[in-house]
Amino acid sequence: MRGITFDVSPGEVFGLLGPNGAGKSTTVGMLTTTIKPSEGRARLVGYDVAAAPRAARAVSSVVFQEAVVDRALSGRRHLGLHAELWRVERREAEARIEELASALELADLIDRPVGSYSGGQRRRLEIARALVSNPRVLFLDEPTVGLDPRIRAELLDVVGGLRDRSATTILLTTHYLDEAERLCDRIAIMHRGEIVALDSPRALRAELGRQIVELRARDDVEASVAQLHATGIADGDAFTVGQTIYVPLHDHSGADALALIEGAGIRTSGITTREPTLDDVYLRLTGGQLAEAA
Repeated sequence: MRGITFDVSPGEVFGLLGPNGAGKSTTVGMLTTTIKPSEGRARLVGYDVAAAPRAARAVSSVVFQEAVVDRALSGRRHLGLHAELWRVERREAEARIEELASALELADLIDRPVGSYSGGQRRRLEIARALVSNPRVLFLDEPTVGLDPRIRAELLDVVGGLRDRSATTILLTTHYLDEAERLCDRIAIMHRGEIVALDSPRALRAELGRQIVELRARDDVEASVAQLHATGIADGDAFTVGQTIYVPLHDHSGADALALIEGAGIRTSGITTREPTLDDVYLRLTGGQLAEAA
């Protein structure tokens, strides 16, 4: 890590977005007291995670990337054991387990051995287990990694429902753009141990204007970018990857930009206009596409 700073408001869903190796899981490790920071300070609900690790753990729960379940136990037994470990009063625990089983769509399988669960069902059980102690902060570290698209979509729907029903603060790590867009109030984009941008998804996209022209230059890229600047189409936030040039449009419409490019004689092998995405934001800031870096 290279000196990151951020804060998360109570009840907020905050995302750490970036490829593998960006520092997302290391950040979660420090906040959940499994990794000791070498310097700096981090507080969780007011508790210093280094000076008061037990207090910090008492107000939080975490769902790690890798599944941690006993396949021979039932889902109900998993939740009950976790409630006992966190010293949740028995009646409260029983009521909480029924509530979570319903909310996370586990009611029909909670008494079955976990070894019979699908990957998505095990993930939902792990989230339920993390919520049994009613934490103030829930950490979800790459919660949908390794799941097939259908199960992943179902799990996103479940997590989205948690956001609507709970006042729990959620910190989510992901390298999936749609997860960040759908679930997070704000996103910190991470790259090589640093936070390179932090804002709401809408605000991050808005920095790139209303539309983007994406074109593949047939001639020298630097010369083509110079022509785009000379015609007034491109501002200082135009960026390139290989032979592809990305031009955020702040003052021009897509149609006007295409006409100006054609009139300037810039030769292309392909050109299109579209709305900006978080991938464009990441690409401009880091020079690499998030999907390729993950």
